[in-house]
Amino acid sequence: TYDDLGESEKAIADYSKAIELKPDYAVAYNNRGTTYSRIGESEKAIADYSKAVELKPDDADAYNNRGTTYSRIGESEKAIADYSKAIELKPDNAEAYYNRGCTYDDLGESEKAIADYSKAIELKPDDANAYYNRGCTYANLGESEKAIADYSKAIELNPKDKEAYEARAKVYYSLGEEEKAAADEEAASKL
Repeated sequence: TYDDLGESEKAIADYSKAIELKPDYAVAYNNRGTTYSRIGESEKAIADYSKAVELKPDDADAYNNRGTTYSRIGESEKAIADYSKAIELKPDNAEAYYNRGCTYDDLGESEKAIADYSKAIELKPDDANAYYNRGCTYANLGESEKAIADYSKAIELNPKDKEAYEARAKVYYSLGEEEKAAADEEAASKL
């Protein structure tokens, strides 16, 4: 598709034509919203996601996508509401849990963030980003051992995760484990 090729204008034109031909085509609104979001047209994206939700109120993906756009523009409460609705509609939606966890993290609600990251990991155990983010939250709370365990799992799942090596190094330094910290810094410098 044009979206996959990075040809956003052509993708938008195609989705718009599909909507013109079938005005109640919720998937076209959702997809066009995703394209608008990708190119920074947040208001248009939110309008399209909202239309998709209006046409198909049980579409968890449209809620999740709109939540991501709300989060990007700093509308955290609206984002959390949309992620929560996506989870209500699709309880095994690891992405919505992860996204809501990120938003809770941004708001400084660490315990809620950890709970959501943990649920995302339970649903999708190979999600290196969820381990990394939960590790960061643990590190911010001073829970060093849990942070190290999560960074280590993120590295195991994605050995090229430079940020995970750097973050784990900081925790090792804070614990006085200079050799481990230096090894992580060296590994990060090679990535």
